[in-house]
Amino acid sequence: MVSTILLLGSLMATLHTTEAEVGVCYGMMGSNLPSRREVIDLYKQNNIKTMRLYDPDSEALEALRGSNINVMLGVPNDHDLLQKIASNPDEANTWVQNNVKNYANDVKFRYIAVGNEAKPGLDFTPYLVPAMKNIRTALNSAGLDYIKVSTAIETGALSDDPKDSFPPSKGTFRQDYRPILDPLISFLKENNAPLLVNMYPYFSYKDSNGEINIDYALLRPSAPVVSDSGNGLSYSNLFDASLDTVYAALEKSGGGSLEIVVSESGWPSAGGPATSMDNAMTYNTNMVEHVKGGSGTPLKPGRPIETYVFAMFDEDNKTPDYEKFWGLFTPNKQSKYPINFN
Repeated sequence: MVSTILLLGSLMATLHTTEAEVGVCYGMMGSNLPSRREVIDLYKQNNIKTMRLYDPDSEALEALRGSNINVMLGVPNDHDLLQKIASNPDEANTWVQNNVKNYANDVKFRYIAVGNEAKPGLDFTPYLVPAMKNIRTALNSAGLDYIKVSTAIETGALSDDPKDSFPPSKGTFRQDYRPILDPLISFLKENNAPLLVNMYPYFSYKDSNGEINIDYALLRPSAPVVSDSGNGLSYSNLFDASLDTVYAALEKSGGGSLEIVVSESGWPSAGGPATSMDNAMTYNTNMVEHVKGGSGTPLKPGRPIETYVFAMFDEDNKTPDYEKFWGLFTPNKQSKYPINFN
């Protein structure tokens, strides 16, 4: 009897840990957003336990003290800043001291995301991995070795040739991204850190010229099932298919051991093709339920998918129009539609 109870307890603990965390991205490109303190309170009121913060905003970091919210903190895409951090370890130490160490007793930092969606030809891209290395060393020196260092890529890094991107088992990275991705993958493997991926089925659907079924993109149960002859797996939604395409590309690039964190995903409620309040609610609700269910993807069954919904608020300073309407909340803190983070 005792051994049975222990076994059941162990099983329950295992089941509990398979539930993935779902966070929300806190963007600030709006002209009429609430105060930082009000935003942190809104996270707590809605049981949102994880946040992506794109730059070390001091008011937001102060408001996060004692909140128990896990934080992914960004080093922004600033050429001069990333060049300084990449070329001078003292600059990395100063950045970590000012923006992490000074808050670490009261703020739960989980990741430092150095840069966002680096692309070939962008002026900060050459400094990306060297800056990550110096931030990693600075965190270690500050006694903050538990904080992981990574960066977010976009699915545009995947080959845009249909024969190299569909079905998921054929996933490969574009050749012009390899000078970025090869050293990045090596760094992540050496430091046991996940790859962050901004993943938007909305854009895949919008750009597909009708080839992608809307139910498949919205994770609706009525969606058709897509078979992958390359691995014998079947897909009932574009979220899983997109994620497994990245996993397949990583495997071909020597990064098969890496975990993936979905650092952005969502659906706009207005401003563009297939945007509506109903579609935004359907996608985000179904995505949150799918992720928190802990089933993983067909290629990685049972592997939790830590995911960040984009975004907390509509941001009216963005362009084009559909970029303004990704929020779960309006700037007056009203929920645009019900969504359960419990």
